[in-house]
Amino acid sequence: MAQSEFNLDHEISWFVLPSYWAKIIVGLISCMCFANSYDGDFVFDDSEAIINNKDLRAETPLGDLWHHDFWGGKLSSNTSHKSYRPLTVLTFRINYLFAGGFHPVGFHVINIILHCAISVLMVDVFSILLGGLQYSSKGRRLNLAPKASLLAASLFAVHPVHTECGLNAVFDALVINKLNILELIQKVLHTDKSLENVGLFKKGLLFRITLLLSGGATMLCMRWRIMGTGPPAFTEVDNPASFADSLFVRAINYNYYYSLNAWLLLCPWWLCFDWSMGCIPLIKSVSDWRIIALAALWFCLIALICQALCSQDSHKRRILTLGLGFLIIPFLPASNLFFRVGFVVAERVIYLPSIGYCMLLTYGFSLLSKQAKKKKMLAAAVLGILLINVLRCVIRSNQWRSEEQLFRSALSVCPLNAKVHYNVGKNLADKGNQTAAIKYYREAVRLNPKYVHAMNNLGNILKERNELQEAEGLLSLAVQIQPDFAAAWMNLGIVQNSLRRFEEAEQSYWTAIKHRKKYPDCYYNLGRLYADLNRHIDALNAWRNATVLKPEHSLAWNNMIILLDNTGNLAQAEAVGREALELIPNDHSLMFSLANVLGKSQKYKESEALFLKAIKANPNAASYHGNLAVLYHRWGNLDLAKKHYEVSLKLDPAAPGTKENYSLLKRKLEQLQKKGNV
Repeated sequence: MAQSEFNLDHEISWFVLPSYWAKIIVGLISCMCFANSYDGDFVFDDSEAIINNKDLRAETPLGDLWHHDFWGGKLSSNTSHKSYRPLTVLTFRINYLFAGGFHPVGFHVINIILHCAISVLMVDVFSILLGGLQYSSKGRRLNLAPKASLLAASLFAVHPVHTECGLNAVFDALVINKLNILELIQKVLHTDKSLENVGLFKKGLLFRITLLLSGGATMLCMRWRIMGTGPPAFTEVDNPASFADSLFVRAINYNYYYSLNAWLLLCPWWLCFDWSMGCIPLIKSVSDWRIIALAALWFCLIALICQALCSQDSHKRRILTLGLGFLIIPFLPASNLFFRVGFVVAERVIYLPSIGYCMLLTYGFSLLSKQAKKKKMLAAAVLGILLINVLRCVIRSNQWRSEEQLFRSALSVCPLNAKVHYNVGKNLADKGNQTAAIKYYREAVRLNPKYVHAMNNLGNILKERNELQEAEGLLSLAVQIQPDFAAAWMNLGIVQNSLRRFEEAEQSYWTAIKHRKKYPDCYYNLGRLYADLNRHIDALNAWRNATVLKPEHSLAWNNMIILLDNTGNLAQAEAVGREALELIPNDHSLMFSLANVLGKSQKYKESEALFLKAIKANPNAASYHGNLAVLYHRWGNLDLAKKHYEVSLKLDPAAPGTKENYSLLKRKLEQLQKKGNV
């Protein structure tokens, strides 16, 4: 068979392995890189994409997946970011179904297996893209993996950045039809009529490319229609450069972002879960030293393009063109050239471009091997790169195991990113460390004075610590910046209620409900306000609205039962309690509230059963034992009353009313004992 002048395998100082061994090795090292993350938690966006995504639930019709975004919201909504990945969400749903719930191990293991499978397949893909397939003297292909494809697949398997895409037309033109790009350009420039000689019409290439373009255009039109023919709603913090007034500032920063993506391929050490909110300050003048990065990027790209076009060796030309194609074309949707994207840098968008990078790196290694005297040292250097990437993958996978490690790892990479500080603070607050959380929330607000979510969370903590004046100031500023921020309006209402400014609090609650129609927590807090004002009917109506919107809202049910009990409406309280327990049968607080009502209604046996069930669910609640003791006291079961009074006082010596009731019981027992002795 005819051989091209240039053959990567001849130059690479690497080992030749049977194809199956090459695939086993690539599969093992790709698994080794990410295996330590298999038992990690759901972190960062996982909560919205998986845990809170209603599209994973069986009750959501499968057809809805094709009209919803990645987060389960309507794609046509103005608030949607238009992330359209229905097949990915479908795999989540299947995983949820077979795993029997939200168990992160299943999701992580599937991801690792998928990456391993792709890496193994890349051995064959690179064999085709890079050439180097070995044949016997009779023209039969030998079952040996080309050295170049093994090296490129290994580099791909261990690269710490990785997402999804496809590149059919370039492969069809350059590999199947062996299209000579340089010759085509020359003939077009000279208006040569013999274009068919350069392969444009060979083997139906033009027809297939037209078919691909037509199919792609049809899919784009369908997606545009599903999206509601409107672009995503991004904010300045998502992609600051795209909001710059100056075309120069936009262009220079877009190019700087490209250079950062290129650097992540070359040196994937600085990785971050989010690059927004000031993580990368804008370049605003040519005196900024970062301009050097742009110059370096374009110098390298132009040099590679020139070599791809001008090389006399068809094999070299094809490898370089394919490498550049895979590097550049899949990245174009993330480039801001055709539409604004909702991020600055995102490692996930360079999964497929990393294929082109691995091809070009393998090509460069082969060139150096051809010229270098000490090929073993060069081979050792490449092996060193592989080992360093494996180490980085292991470290990064470990950081993704928990939110605390993930968020803290970003502090050294993006110390100016307000979202990083916000997430560290939120993680600390969720763990109960409010003092440390306040520090990070304050820093987030300092870095981004319009960060309303940080203001809201900081205001919440200050509210709980009774620092009401500062909490009110922060929450008022948050709703001033974002008037439709329903959660901040509700929290502002809670603070105003605590400050006894009831009219303002009521107005804040209704404003929150205006901006979020289905807001059960707000109705619950509104009910508490009305209860404080002795507006009992209004309070009951507000709590009933909360339970209609959220049937499992235990606090709203409890407050209805307690208010009806306290106002002497025992029959109505009993009816509400039974309704609540039907909806939330295992809620011990509801059992306790209903048991109190039944006891007052002298339904002692049923009340006792509920008290005992509540105590079984929560045995260390002093009030449960104390109120059961009161029931036995009324019922005449004095020994059992004495036992539960003592348990209650042991759990909480300062339990209100229990000491007095216990003293009354002891006096009664003493009197009975004296009568018995007489």
